[in-house]
Amino acid sequence: MSNVLTRAAVTAAAALLATTGASVGATQASTLPMAPTCRVADLDLAVGDPESAGGSINYPILFTNTTGRTCALRGYPGVSVTDARHHQIGTSAIRTGEAISTVSVFPDDTVTAIMRTNSRSASRSCRPVSTYVKVYPPNSPTAEEIRYNLRVCGMFEISPVEAAG
Repeated sequence: MSNVLTRAAVTAAAALLATTGASVGATQASTLPMAPTCRVADLDLAVGDPESAGGSINYPILFTNTTGRTCALRGYPGVSVTDARHHQIGTSAIRTGEAISTVSVFPDDTVTAIMRTNSRSASRSCRPVSTYVKVYPPNSPTAEEIRYNLRVCGMFEISPVEAAG
């Protein structure tokens, strides 16, 4: 009788393990993005036209997919400003704390992240004007420097990447 109980216990444990493993595998697979992560080489990066909003200025960072395949971006880009000798001016932009999502970037499509600082009239503490805006796309160890003259005054924030609206 103990042999029958042992076999039943082993069979039940194996069934439970197989079911749990399959369940975990299915959950992990469903959370993976369908498209590979966009690399710097896949993207054309640019700073769009600024917009003033209540004492601050919003600068869209444009991520345009230049490949023939869809890729994905998720999260916040790393952003700083640098001088003509490529030395960082002040601290990097801080994250706004907004929720993130995975954004599919189709071929020739553009998504954005918003870089925000105060206008000169709203803040007396301004950094020297930059020569470049240095951008690390989300989850990228590689940055691109975009030639752009930007004066950061007071706050310096970056939003997560989102589909262009």
